[in-house]
Amino acid sequence: MEIRLKKQKDFDLVFSKGKRIYTNSLTLIYLKNNNFKFGISLSKKHGKAIQRNRIKRILRSIIRESLKNIKENYYIIVLPKVSDNYIFDNLKKDYLYALKKGSIIND
Repeated sequence: MEIRLKKQKDFDLVFSKGKRIYTNSLTLIYLKNNNFKFGISLSKKHGKAIQRNRIKRILRSIIRESLKNIKENYYIIVLPKVSDNYIFDNLKKDYLYALKKGSIIND
């Protein structure tokens, strides 16, 4: 089962109708839907391709760890903020905080 958002129309739907939660290191946009999918959006401001791919690998790992605690089906987009360093623990802490704040995750 593929759980990643890939289609541009799905991204556009979440960006236009989704709710946003802001943290220190990322922004989470979510929209209730009939199945669970997530996407990661980065711009070239985050660095060259090697750096962007590293950030995406870190975020995918964090998202997969928290899948079992998601209570309902949502489309989720994660937008990391531009930073000099992207530390796994900081991103994970902010991601879990955003999920709790949006009542997306079971405590």
